[in-house]
Amino acid sequence: MSELLAEVSFFLQRLDALAILDLLLVTGIFFLVISLLRGTRAVVLLRGMVLLIIIMVLLTSLLPLPAFSSLLTATLPALLFVIPVVFAPEIRRAFERLGRAGTFFSLFSVPAEAERTVNLIVSAAERLAEVRHGALITVEREDRLDEYVETGVPLDAKLTTELLVQIFYVNTPLHDGAVILRGDRIAAASCVMPLSAGGTLTADTRRKLGLRHRAALGVSEVSDAVSVVVSEETGGISITHNGKMIRKLDRSRLRNILATFYRPRRIAGVPSWLSDWLVRSGRSRVEAPGD
Repeated sequence: MSELLAEVSFFLQRLDALAILDLLLVTGIFFLVISLLRGTRAVVLLRGMVLLIIIMVLLTSLLPLPAFSSLLTATLPALLFVIPVVFAPEIRRAFERLGRAGTFFSLFSVPAEAERTVNLIVSAAERLAEVRHGALITVEREDRLDEYVETGVPLDAKLTTELLVQIFYVNTPLHDGAVILRGDRIAAASCVMPLSAGGTLTADTRRKLGLRHRAALGVSEVSDAVSVVVSEETGGISITHNGKMIRKLDRSRLRNILATFYRPRRIAGVPSWLSDWLVRSGRSRVEAPGD
């Protein structure tokens, strides 16, 4: 105990303004990293790695284990090369979120066709659900989906409810696969999407979900796209984003959720307190007279 008190006293004696600034910067970096990884599969892996490191440090410090200590000393540097490989998708998405956060002022200008696009998607999903025609409608946002557009049939057609309903009519050439929307146009149909690699569908209540739902979750795990899924078996409407799925939506809820993606209240990848301040600042600039 006396040694611990001596170390604390030594630390406090060396604590000055520069040291406090140093600690705040390190704390801020760790907080930002955790915020970016929150809600992803990397959190589970990171928790396991931290727990393993703590156990190894405790064993080497409390018990005389020279062979184990030597092995630990030789193994830990390898983690510097393993971590980027294991967390490659999460690191890429984190940098993409930071890049989108740098252009937050553009988030407050809602496109003129946004409301019309939302209404058309909602109407098409509702009509398809009534007749139980399966559908997957993916809305491209900041991340380009060119690699998936190339797997389908290019259309570049004006978005209409009738066209969406016709595309997903049973046994038509384009009814399999996803429709990708780019702005107020249908970029392509019958597109092949990546299947979900996460554990979202492992729950008992979701094991019966088909390929459309897995594809909707898959594209949401590798991009910021929003997908609307209509179940062919139940006629239920779901929406996916950021690796999450919201099911059993009615017309009103679907419209409200889609509208929030066109008018986001917070900036992805930024802590809530900082995001709220940036949003208020951005809105004041956008709404200021003479801008």
